[in-house]
Amino acid sequence: MEPHAEFFQRIAGPFWDQVRDVINEWWSHLPDQAQTGARSRLLDGNSDTNVFSALWELYLHEMLLGSGCTVEIEQPIGTRGKSPDFLVTRDGRQFIVEAIWTAQRLGGTVPDSLPPQLADAIDSVPSPNFFVACELVRTGVATPSQKRLKVGLTRWLASLDPDQVIAQYERKAPLPRHTWLEAGWCLTFEAIPRSPGRRGDPTSRTIGVLSASPWLDDESKRVFDAVKRKGGKYGDLALPFIVAVGHAAVFPEDEDTETALYGTSAECAHGSIPTFGRMSDGYWTAAYDHPHARVSGVLIVDNPAPWTWTKNIPVLWHSPAPSSLPAPILPTWATAQLANDQVERRPAALPTHAALGLPQQWPVGEAFPRNHESSSS
Repeated sequence: MEPHAEFFQRIAGPFWDQVRDVINEWWSHLPDQAQTGARSRLLDGNSDTNVFSALWELYLHEMLLGSGCTVEIEQPIGTRGKSPDFLVTRDGRQFIVEAIWTAQRLGGTVPDSLPPQLADAIDSVPSPNFFVACELVRTGVATPSQKRLKVGLTRWLASLDPDQVIAQYERKAPLPRHTWLEAGWCLTFEAIPRSPGRRGDPTSRTIGVLSASPWLDDESKRVFDAVKRKGGKYGDLALPFIVAVGHAAVFPEDEDTETALYGTSAECAHGSIPTFGRMSDGYWTAAYDHPHARVSGVLIVDNPAPWTWTKNIPVLWHSPAPSSLPAPILPTWATAQLANDQVERRPAALPTHAALGLPQQWPVGEAFPRNHESSSS
């Protein structure tokens, strides 16, 4: 496969001329001492990760400048004597932005297969209106209670209306999901509506799809690992600290980021009354002692690249830790924050292209226009 560095230099046409012109212009806005390193990474024919991480940093730098910020690059700050990417000043306030690019990986570890007794327990759940897609995410040491699994699954399925789910799915809404956790086990379920003519058959199996080896790596773990890697790198900064994640993913989902940062949302059984809360497996909600409160917020942009720069909306996820310094919010950033185990969201005040100095529909034209010569003959 052709390296992206070579592709960006080779590809011809007005669409790609716009891309090259903007990359060169943004590169020229970097301080002189930062230009050599950025150019080397942009032209690295041996590493697409270097190319896209350099583009990600160019995008962030330009967004900060276009939002009225003063940006200093790689200033030594913090108790570990290292230099984060951007020291930013806006309206007299300073904060740190550290960039990291993540790339989709194929494969990954394959969890153990679902034990037959659990599969039988799931299949014995009465489900006249739905099949379920079941995925084993994590195994525990001992087999969990089949009774509690069946009770929770029965209650969830009974709460769903198959016709309503079909109508929502036709409007591009995702299928209902349910996460079950106990004794170290984690199972996820999706409810797949049965067609009206096949509902109510007591002999029909409940499990419609059983997956034990997803072909993509765990998106929430990649976000968690990226933030953890950068979050503890600089020690105490004494300033609000934002980790900016360029999240390259085939199927990016807000739910993955939510799980990575705030923990898995799950139903917990306490006697006969179900309660809903979050597990202590998120970056800011993990139970063990750590300095994660140093990170004030995590800025996520899904699949940032020249052809999506003006389209994909940055989302700033706020730390729920009381000791975190409050993260500043730029007008082009949407926000998410945790309140009573629920995520509250607010839209951006301005469109992304407003801070980048680009038209909303950019690049203009077709990336790969068809040859119309044959149609004119």
